[in-house]
Amino acid sequence: MKESVLIQNKKKININFSFFIKDKVFTISLLLAIASCFIHPPKLEYVNIHVLVSLFSLMIAIKALDEHRVLDKIAISIISRCNSSKSVSAILIFLCFFSSMFVTNDVALLTFVPLTLVISKRTSTPMMETIILLTIAANIGSSLTPMGNPQNLFIYAHYGLNPTTFFNTAFSIAVLGIVALYFLIDRLHGKQLKVNLAPIQVKNRKAAMIWGLVLAVIIMSIFGVISDQIAFVVTLVTVFLFNKKLLMKIDYSLLLTFICLFIFVGNISHTNAVQAVASASLKDSSSVYFSSILLSQLISNVPASILLAEFTTDWKPLLLGVNIGGLGTIIASMASVISYKLYIQVNPKETKKYLLTFSFYNFSFLAFFTFVQYFIL
Repeated sequence: MKESVLIQNKKKININFSFFIKDKVFTISLLLAIASCFIHPPKLEYVNIHVLVSLFSLMIAIKALDEHRVLDKIAISIISRCNSSKSVSAILIFLCFFSSMFVTNDVALLTFVPLTLVISKRTSTPMMETIILLTIAANIGSSLTPMGNPQNLFIYAHYGLNPTTFFNTAFSIAVLGIVALYFLIDRLHGKQLKVNLAPIQVKNRKAAMIWGLVLAVIIMSIFGVISDQIAFVVTLVTVFLFNKKLLMKIDYSLLLTFICLFIFVGNISHTNAVQAVASASLKDSSSVYFSSILLSQLISNVPASILLAEFTTDWKPLLLGVNIGGLGTIIASMASVISYKLYIQVNPKETKKYLLTFSFYNFSFLAFFTFVQYFIL
């Protein structure tokens, strides 16, 4: 009897630990957060509640639209207009590129990655490379506008920039990005799509329209038209009125990953050593540019921009550096973590393959952009 109890307990422990083994990004972020707490005491202010609330609301709204088969309907609409997987990938990547300029890179990926996964499933076509290029497209496309990503919004406000100056500086990144993406899309494997798919009927048009309006409210809150608290309340009220089960179907580990990264970044960026190195190394435009790229790889581009802005008035290389620095490691841009988590949810056995392919593409882009933009600068 004792032996059987021990075996059962051992199985339970293995199941618990398997979650940490499976979700490597969360595990690493948790370990980093814990370790950083020994260096500097954590503070609640390090956690960006606005980002977490917006992310939670977006996941609920998109999951609801998915359950009502709205994403399936859009997917079938795209597939019916294309004769190959390459043309489908091209449409998705460029839509993600341009939409990220207006709805932020996070929102663009939360919209287009699930859509790509639906198309992949419906056509039995692997689209891992497409999702990685979607991530790159969102990170590059969002660099063109102040509202495209958090670091742009911060730099735009912190230095009191005007729209013309901002666009003139960021324009070169967007142009380089769209040219590079065009050539990479052309190299994707193209599979002929000869499928006769029956038209998709939205399960409940009224509910789908309501969730579409909720999504619009959430996006307005991200733009600052209304407060994120109002969007959060609207989302919660809608979920309790229409489908409480949605609360059990979203990826809470993604939210926990963000919390861990916020704590790690906050702790590290406030240490005396980091601040001393920052003040000593930021002597000219080149040092600001390369420092922002390097620091983004370690603590992500949003906190890197906030930290370095305290030590330099040279905003141009900082703006270019933190946007280019969003490429590279998976934590260089929080948006990259979103794509990874969404993909691994559906393809849990491809964690290693995804991270290796992601690293290859992103570090190649990082090297290309770093040196080409340096000569332009």
